[in-house]
Amino acid sequence: MNIDSLAAAAGIAGHLSIAFGVGLRVIWVRRPAGSAFAWLFLVVVLPLAGLVLYALFGERPIGRRRLRRAHAFYRHIAEVAPPLWAADVVDPAALAPCWRGLARLAHRTSRLPVLGGSTLALHDGAEAILRAIVADIDAAVHSVDLAFYIWNAGGVADEVQAALERAAQRGLHCRVLLDALGSKAFLKTAAPARMRKAGIVLEAALAIGPLGMIWRRADLRLHRKIVVVDEHIAYTGSMNLVDPRFFKQDAGVGEWIDAMVRIEGPAVAALRAVFLFDWSLQTGVAFSPSGDAAFEARRAVRGAAQVQVVPSGPGIESAANLRILVDAVAAARERVVLTTPYFVPDPALALALQNAALRGVLVQIILPAVNDSILVTYASRAFFDDLLAAGAQVLQFEGGLLHTKSVTVDDAFALFGTVNLDMRSLHLNFELMLAVYDAEFNAALSALQRSYLRSARAVDAAAWGARPRHARLLEGVASLVAPLL
Repeated sequence: MNIDSLAAAAGIAGHLSIAFGVGLRVIWVRRPAGSAFAWLFLVVVLPLAGLVLYALFGERPIGRRRLRRAHAFYRHIAEVAPPLWAADVVDPAALAPCWRGLARLAHRTSRLPVLGGSTLALHDGAEAILRAIVADIDAAVHSVDLAFYIWNAGGVADEVQAALERAAQRGLHCRVLLDALGSKAFLKTAAPARMRKAGIVLEAALAIGPLGMIWRRADLRLHRKIVVVDEHIAYTGSMNLVDPRFFKQDAGVGEWIDAMVRIEGPAVAALRAVFLFDWSLQTGVAFSPSGDAAFEARRAVRGAAQVQVVPSGPGIESAANLRILVDAVAAARERVVLTTPYFVPDPALALALQNAALRGVLVQIILPAVNDSILVTYASRAFFDDLLAAGAQVLQFEGGLLHTKSVTVDDAFALFGTVNLDMRSLHLNFELMLAVYDAEFNAALSALQRSYLRSARAVDAAAWGARPRHARLLEGVASLVAPLL
C-alpha cells in the first residue's frame, strides 16, 4: 500500500470516526429528530467543521457552576417563594375548563402557579413605553431591577439610564443585567462605567471567553426583558431597551415594532423571582425575599387579572414554551392569532397550527414583510406551503420589523413575552412569557393584533405556489439548517 493510499484510508477512517462519534453523542443526549439529522448531515458533509461547530453549539451546557446554581434555586423555590404569593394562588379548577390542563402544564414546567389579583396595562409605541419606565423609576423609593437582551444608546433609552442614575444617587438599590452578546456594543461604551460610578450594580450575563467555549455553549443568550420597580411594579414583553429611531437604522427593515405590559400586584413577585434566578445564575447571590412594604404594596392592588409567569431556558425545563404553545393552539376552537418576527417553528408547533386550520379554526400568522435575517426569511417561507394548504393565513406586516411576540386564542387566552416562534427561543435561550387568563387584557392584545393586520398583506396561496424554482430551492436549503437556528 503506497503513501497516497494510506493517506486516503486514514482520511476515510477519520471521516467515519467523526461522523460515528458525533452521531453517538447526538443519540445519547436525545436531541429532537430534526436537529439530530441536521447535525448528522453537517458532519457527514463537512466532518471537521461539523465537529467544531457541534462542540461549540451542538448542546446546551451553561457551565457546571451555573448549572449548580440553577438547580439550587429551583430546589429551594418551594421554600422561599410561597410566602410571596400563597394567598393569591389560583387553583386551576377555578379557571374555564378549556384552560385548566394548560395551567397545570405551565405550573409543572415552570414551577410557578397562576396568580390572581394583578392589574395589566398593555403599552405599544417605544417612546411611550420608555417614558412610562422612566416615570416609574423616578417615583421609586426602594429598588430598581432591569434585565435586557439589548441596551442601545440614543434617544429616550438614554433617559432611562439617567433615571437609573438619579435613583442610585437617591440611595436606591439598582441592578442591571445585560446579555453580554446582545448588549456588546453598549457594554464597550463609557455608559456602564458611568452607571457603576453612580452606584448602579451592572453585570454582563453569559459572557464567555475562548477557553470558556470548551465547557459552555457560546451562543446561549439571556433573551428576557424585565423591569421591576420597588418589587410591586413590573414590565415585560418584546422590547429591548432601545429607542427604535436610533437602533439598526441601516438594516433596511424599518423601525422595530414592540409592545410591553405594565403589571402591578402579586404577579410582580413571580417576575421578580425570574430576575433573581438570572441574577443568581450570573453572580451567585442567593434568592432574597421581598420586604414587608413591597409585599403589602402588591397585596393592596387587588386587580382582576389571573397571570402565570413561564420562564424557560438551560438549567430549567427547556421545552416549557413549546409545550404550552402546542397545547394552546390545540385548545383553539374559533381563532388563534400569532405575531412573531422569527417564524421557524418546531415540527410539533407547525403541525398543531395546520391541524387547527384543518378543523376550521381561523389561524392567522403575522410576520414582518422584511426580516433582518436572510436565513430566517427563507427558512420561514419553507413552512408556508403546508400552512396555506391547510387553510391558515400568513400575513406580512409592512409597517416595520414587527417584533411583538404574542398569541391570542379565541380572544379568551393569551401568551405574551419574549418568545419567538423559532428553534432558538423554543429550545435554547433564557426566555419568558406570560400566560394570561384575563378578558380585559386579551381584548386589548387582540385589538393590537388587529391593528397589525390592518398594515399587513395576506400571502396568496395561488401566487405563492407559482413562485420561482430557485426560491423553492433556497427555502429547501434553509429548512435543512432550520433545526440549528
